[in-house]
Amino acid sequence: MPGAFPEQLSEHLVAAVRTADRDRYLCLLLTPEPRRGELAALYAFNAELAQIRERISDPAAGEVRLAWWEQIINGIFAGEVVNAPVPQGLARAVEAGDLPRHVLTHMIEARRFDLFDDPMPDLNTLEGYLGETSSALIQMSALVLAGYDALECAEVSGLAGVASGMAGLLRSLPIHRARGQCYVPADTLQKQDLQSSHVIAGRTGAAMDLVLLELVAHAQRRLAGARREASRVPEAALPAFLHASLTEPYLKRLGKARGAMLTSVVSRPQWLNQITLYKAAKGETF
Repeated sequence: MPGAFPEQLSEHLVAAVRTADRDRYLCLLLTPEPRRGELAALYAFNAELAQIRERISDPAAGEVRLAWWEQIINGIFAGEVVNAPVPQGLARAVEAGDLPRHVLTHMIEARRFDLFDDPMPDLNTLEGYLGETSSALIQMSALVLAGYDALECAEVSGLAGVASGMAGLLRSLPIHRARGQCYVPADTLQKQDLQSSHVIAGRTGAAMDLVLLELVAHAQRRLAGARREASRVPEAALPAFLHASLTEPYLKRLGKARGAMLTSVVSRPQWLNQITLYKAAKGETF
């Protein structure tokens, strides 16, 4: 295991997560301090990748940014770390959890989809995307916290990540629509004789409600599956699943919103999320 995480670096990374991802920042506050810096580095890395689309002027610029992150990861595994907060923290996370290179590179590769306006073809592809982003983030966090014992909860990480990631995408529908993007699977839309262009245009009605409610129900099933296997999560790894405890309350609000989620970001007050996370941390559950 690496030495103590530098306090100043940890504070910098936690602050970065606070700006970019408020829910995961709240999770960090309930994470054991000895590993808070490593998890903050992973969350900051995830946020950097997730925000590339909104920071670029064209896909080519995004490709350059993703290639830069690939070089950063390759450098970490070669013992050559860029002198910048996120790479420095990420290198310590890799060492602490013995994180596999391919998971990090797949996480980067998955974000290539974000750069373009191609529709999400089907539900299986969406689950694969979420598996390599949201689920991977949970599993890497679990490895940092619990070491090899966390390998036992890979399936739980996969299910919980798909559930929380899908809730996040549904909450972000208005943002994606404004960019001309559609993460709603085409095969799910086709069941109701709808197309990705209808989502981007903000079409409402009974058919669209059915599509969106089907995705909410799918996320609920994945969350239920994760909870059934929760006993496989080592106690030390439980903080990695804290973010998943917000999934059910978000899905309940999304289900009530129906078509309105196309035009308004479904949210919860921060104080309410804090209570949910605190109860989850105390109850050692998600």
